[in-house]
Amino acid sequence: MPTPSKKRKGTAPLAAIVLAAGKGTRMKTTRAKVLHPVCGRPMVYFPVKRALEAGARPVVIVVGHQGDEVEASLRAALPGAPLQFARQERQLGTAHAVLAARPSLRGYRGPVMILSGDTPLLTTHTLASVVEARTAPGSLAFATMDLENPEGYGRVVHAPGKGPALIVEEKDATPEERQIREVNAGLYVADAEFLWSTLSRVDARNAQREFYLTDLVALAADGPGAVAVRVSPVEAQGVNDLEDLSLATRAMTRRIAASLMKSGVTIEDPERFDADEGVQVAPDTVLEPGVRLRGATRVGPGCVVGQGSILIDTQVGAGVQILPYSHLEKARVGDGCRVGPFARLRPESVIATGAHVGNFVELKKTTLGKGSKANHLTYLGDATIGAGVNIGCGTVTCNYDGEKKHPTRIGDGVFVGSDSILVAPISIGKGAYVAAGSTLTESVPAGALALGRARQVTKKGWARAKAAAKPAGKGR
Repeated sequence: MPTPSKKRKGTAPLAAIVLAAGKGTRMKTTRAKVLHPVCGRPMVYFPVKRALEAGARPVVIVVGHQGDEVEASLRAALPGAPLQFARQERQLGTAHAVLAARPSLRGYRGPVMILSGDTPLLTTHTLASVVEARTAPGSLAFATMDLENPEGYGRVVHAPGKGPALIVEEKDATPEERQIREVNAGLYVADAEFLWSTLSRVDARNAQREFYLTDLVALAADGPGAVAVRVSPVEAQGVNDLEDLSLATRAMTRRIAASLMKSGVTIEDPERFDADEGVQVAPDTVLEPGVRLRGATRVGPGCVVGQGSILIDTQVGAGVQILPYSHLEKARVGDGCRVGPFARLRPESVIATGAHVGNFVELKKTTLGKGSKANHLTYLGDATIGAGVNIGCGTVTCNYDGEKKHPTRIGDGVFVGSDSILVAPISIGKGAYVAAGSTLTESVPAGALALGRARQVTKKGWARAKAAAKPAGKGR
């Protein structure tokens, strides 16, 4: 995961307001824009997390559309964080949204950072640079960016020989102002006293009949002063539609890949690698093209994760080989194991040290003991399997009777022959043998040989007699 940038110097107070109330109509989906995922987290998680890393206490999130879902997602992703939530019942503009946060900051007198919930790529370093750019305690600092195509963004207008004078929204801009490439990035820092007194003067006399937060710049320029801080467009551009979302996710993934590679992880093709924020991979591990690491996945040192493999909330020990196109979810894999190719480990599966799970083998809620092997075309569900066990090709534990799941227990050193059907509940004692092709419905004591086959019957000459009995001219 990316290494957090340094927090701002000192211990001066800082609060933050994250605007996350809008619907995001350009997304063309029923889900609120800020809930769309970026690298396994809701988009709004990232600006909130970066504000916390920058030292903001508290962080007030202004919610509106699907507000309960936004709050629940952030509380789950950031348990114990100093978050507060404010409601903007009617979406009347960004200035109106910030005013909705005022009751949550009652009594606070320090600087307030305002940022958008749809800017997942902002870094803590950038936030700190805007906080520290203010020239006086009462002044306003805000972020700008230069775009080749500024369409859709508010233009930053400078007074001749002076600093920024105002921000003009595109719908209100003149043709000359629309040629300006320096645009508003939607990140502000202002003292609480200036903020609340100034916002009370903002009106809705504009093309959209909304209360613009951008009016703060003109009001600050006429008063305590405003300073513009240019930031990277890659960081500051907001997500407005699903194409923007895909680009932001790719950029975030590239950051994660760069951080992993700097720590000693080999990623053979970073452009064909996907990972969630928070995954951990130890040095000397190789990730082949098309690998996807999701959730709380942890991969130990010296592993190889094969092409096309997907790991979700999975713990992997040291020196593990995961061969191509394997799918592991909420599983634990011990040191020195080999998994795949085309293996599937479903939730609550545990593979002990040195065990092998081969091609087209599926485990569900199963423990495979130390050094045990299930190498081919096998399903093991609700099973507890001891150490040194061999599970032959085509073995199935029949764990479901149509109403309930039942366990299978296999002791240490058991040999299960190919194409065996073990009808649960059943136990196979330590050191027992199960003959190939057996269907077992009863438990097997330790050291026994179990055969569950139908008796073979061979009828000599049957095929020739059948052929001779066919009428002439009939094909076989």
